[in-house]
Amino acid sequence: MPNRSQRRANARNERKGIPAQYDQTRGRGRGGMVDEQSLQEKSRRMQTHETGVWKPTGHADVDIQRTATNKTMPAIATPSTFRQWLRMLSWILIVVSACAFVVIMWISTTPLWLVITVSAFFAIGVLSLFIVAGSPHENPNLDDHGTAV
Repeated sequence: MPNRSQRRANARNERKGIPAQYDQTRGRGRGGMVDEQSLQEKSRRMQTHETGVWKPTGHADVDIQRTATNKTMPAIATPSTFRQWLRMLSWILIVVSACAFVVIMWISTTPLWLVITVSAFFAIGVLSLFIVAGSPHENPNLDDHGTAV
């Protein structure tokens, strides 16, 4: 039996036209909703052909963490082909000209020819990347569909 304040609140809600069904679901939160993590876990279990209800285990995460921490970052290899050397020089030109542009931007008495020269070097560096860039098939950071990994 609801107490007096609850009866009054129910009567007020009925007068305002709020349906009782919304009143009942207010406290439930996200009880019946499916979240992304459970969908991903279900997808993973379907791919590995696991059946039954998923129960959390501690050993699988520890194994994954051990393999993740044992991986070392590969050292940056020196360029081996002429195209790779040109690509590195293009990036150096871009970085140096961008730094120079930031420096001359703060100098109030910079001549216009200096700003144009630094901007031209930056543009040449960016355009040269399009020329010396390799084909997508040679890029080790792309998967079979051309998506960056």
